[in-house]
Amino acid sequence: MKKSKIICHMACTINGKIISEHWGNWRAKFGNLYEECHLSFNSQAWMCGRVTLEKDFSDEEKPRLKKSKEPVNRKPFIGNEKAKSFAIAIDPHGKLGWKHNEIDGDHIIEVLTEQVKDAYINYLRQRKISYIFAGKSEINFASAFKQLASLFPIKIIMLEGGGLINGSILQAGLIDELSLLLLPIADATADTPTVFELPDQKGNKKFSSQLRLKEIQKLKHQVLWLRYKAGK
Repeated sequence: MKKSKIICHMACTINGKIISEHWGNWRAKFGNLYEECHLSFNSQAWMCGRVTLEKDFSDEEKPRLKKSKEPVNRKPFIGNEKAKSFAIAIDPHGKLGWKHNEIDGDHIIEVLTEQVKDAYINYLRQRKISYIFAGKSEINFASAFKQLASLFPIKIIMLEGGGLINGSILQAGLIDELSLLLLPIADATADTPTVFELPDQKGNKKFSSQLRLKEIQKLKHQVLWLRYKAGK
């Protein structure tokens, strides 16, 4: 299967927590390190889930939908054929609102399921936001990555999602490398997400994946940068 290289790039506490609300002003101290490590991979795209994007990048904009008069086909749409860098949004149900079709110069690509409303598809087309369909009611990540590699000039995707997206993609065997900034913070807050999680669904089997250590670097502010190879 043709696909881009997937590098999961995350910052977490020493016990794996990824929600920073209880970490104080961590971005002022560690944010630049995270971005520097991100940029070192020379990637063409980064990927997040709906919750992260809605909170941090879309100003909680709500889509204003107009009822579609005619059925809309479920085929990929490229909103900017000249784009060279991309922000990929995992949005199964079509809930994200956008003021523009890019984030800091990165063209937006929405990854949708086929159950998304026609009105939402028209909403994206009007804003020239690219989209693909990957699955009928749940995201099929193998299909998503295959389409992203064939339709867009993307060789490396930085996966920076929440724990559930990261866990689902790891379980599917699609992550090639893990880039982890281990921050000198211990967070004992209960019920907060970790780097990798799986949905709490009936029949969801327990899952673990062994990684191979590739490199360790000690950075400023007592941060450790751990790099692992994933997969077989």
